[in-house]
Formats: sequence, structure tokens, C-alpha cells
Amino acid sequence: MDETDGTIKANVRVGLLVEVVQKQHQGSGELTMGLVKRLLTKSSSHPHGIKVLLDTGEVGRVKRVILEEE
Repeated sequence: MDETDGTIKANVRVGLLVEVVQKQHQGSGELTMGLVKRLLTKSSSHPHGIKVLLDTGEVGRVKRVILEEE
């Protein structure tokens, strides 16, 4: 499994599998996996990760984009 930088908007697209950290889990660093439904960050990059809405309705900043190439 390859991974891509989640701080650059060009790497994050709707439908991709990602791991995000939700605001309430920033302290613990707990990651949530899900599919990107919508990108919420307007700028081309963000140092803490691109903010996305997952298909589950959860919002978080992308820590890893998971590319399925096994």
C-alpha cells in the first residue's frame, strides 16, 4: 500500500480512501479511515492537512491518502 501527502490539495480527490484526524482526536492523534465526499479546504495546501468531509459525515484533516496498489 502506497501513501501520499495529505497536506497538498492536488493529492486529495473525491472518492479516495484517506485517514483523517478529527478535531476532537488531535491530542491523541487517533485516525479515522473513510472515503472523501467533499473537500472543505479552499487553499492549495495546508500544513495540518486538507480538511475533508467523509462519506460517513465526519470531518477531519487528511493525514494519509491511501493508494490501493498491492
